Amino acid sequence: MPGARAAGTGAGEGPPEAGDALARVLGETGRPLWALEIAAFALGCARDRRAFETLVFLLNYRDPVRGGTAAHALVRLGDPRTARAAAALATNELRTAYALHPVRLLVALRAPESVPTLVAVLDRLLELPDPHWPVALACVEGLGRIGDPRARPVLARAAAQHRLRPAAEAALARTGG
Repeated sequence: MPGARAAGTGAGEGPPEAGDALARVLGETGRPLWALEIAAFALGCARDRRAFETLVFLLNYRDPVRGGTAAHALVRLGDPRTARAAAALATNELRTAYALHPVRLLVALRAPESVPTLVAVLDRLLELPDPHWPVALACVEGLGRIGDPRARPVLARAAAQHRLRPAAEAALARTGG
């Protein structure tokens, strides 16, 4: 029936077989990464939770385009596990260079984990002799968008860094600091 909800996909449109076929792609071995990405993106945007694990894998992938695509689909998916997974990826010290999309995802979600995670990541980055500037900037901008006063101390420290100063001062203003 056209326009009917796909079985097991939440808000997805289309026949139930479409969602099931995409979910089968995620479970088959030997599929190319691009096929997994397309299937997971389509299922995630249709709010089908079968895509969750693959989307988290892609969020942690080295290719920034795949990470951005996964983050977009994870926001649409609305799975309650997403914030916890994004926080784990953002705080993984071995994967800091790939934390940009998990950080941005946490900002978009505005989940209870968002501010503490962003503060912790930014605090750790500010301790490094050469922080990953794009990730640090994403934390600063995200904390400013969220506007939570708990971020003021780390934003004040970020304002001392010439590369982060304008964004940190703007974020401080949004947090009432």
